[in-house]
Amino acid sequence: MNNSNEIEPKSKLVVFQSKEIRRIWHNEEWHYSVVDICGVLTDSADSGAYWRKLKQRLKQEGSEVVTICHGLKLKAPDGKKRVTDCGNTKGIFRIIQSIPSKKAEPFKLWLAQLGKERLDEIENPELAQARMKEIYEKKGYPKDWIDKRLRGIAIRQNLTDEWKERGIEEQRDFAILTAEISIATFGMTPGEYRNLKNLPEKSRANLRDHMDDLELIFTMLGERMTTEISKEEEPYTFGENKDVAKRGGKVAGNARKEAEKELGRSIISKKNYLNNGQLKIDNE
Repeated sequence: MNNSNEIEPKSKLVVFQSKEIRRIWHNEEWHYSVVDICGVLTDSADSGAYWRKLKQRLKQEGSEVVTICHGLKLKAPDGKKRVTDCGNTKGIFRIIQSIPSKKAEPFKLWLAQLGKERLDEIENPELAQARMKEIYEKKGYPKDWIDKRLRGIAIRQNLTDEWKERGIEEQRDFAILTAEISIATFGMTPGEYRNLKNLPEKSRANLRDHMDDLELIFTMLGERMTTEISKEEEPYTFGENKDVAKRGGKVAGNARKEAEKELGRSIISKKNYLNNGQLKIDNE
């Protein structure tokens, strides 16, 4: 799963034969990382170099395949976003034809199926949720946790939609507002929380996939309260949105502290799900 500041709007990974392929929703359709696809089809040690050579050859041949690629920002292995050559399904099919690989045909079938699934999900959004539930089940997460996680995803999406209504569009701004909620709720930024849980710095692991039930519940509360306050007050400036995020998170933070008094322990946990879906502390 993706990870970024929780869910990056309309952006995530897909997996073909255990290999991850980055993709992003652009101009109302999925665009896939060409470098990742070259890596899958060629097993090249340096898929970036392979694509550069292939792109150069295609240009020399006068192929228009290169011109239909878009430079879109995708998260790199080091966690930073970089401009990456991406193509839509039609463009990727044409690039595949230029790569000699035994995996080409099964990859084409897989890519076509992805396109069909997306159309099905547009018609029936519940299918997307069902597929996500199946992914978590295969990873070994318990049913109760999955139900909370999916609910949290819906709440997060409502919040990002509300921010967009308030004129927030840049990913950096989403990250800043998310951090404000996290600080008010848990006393730390998402990055600090990842460090606490010992999640690898360069990993694409989503922080919330490593939270337990109570951590997810208070995360949801902070984001839901932020959404509700924003709808009531309709903040206009970014500064006003930051204030709303702090206040929404503070409601969850106060509730967390009260819960901790009752339980006699901290809600915040160092545990993660790095070990086969079981909630454990990595390397402990």
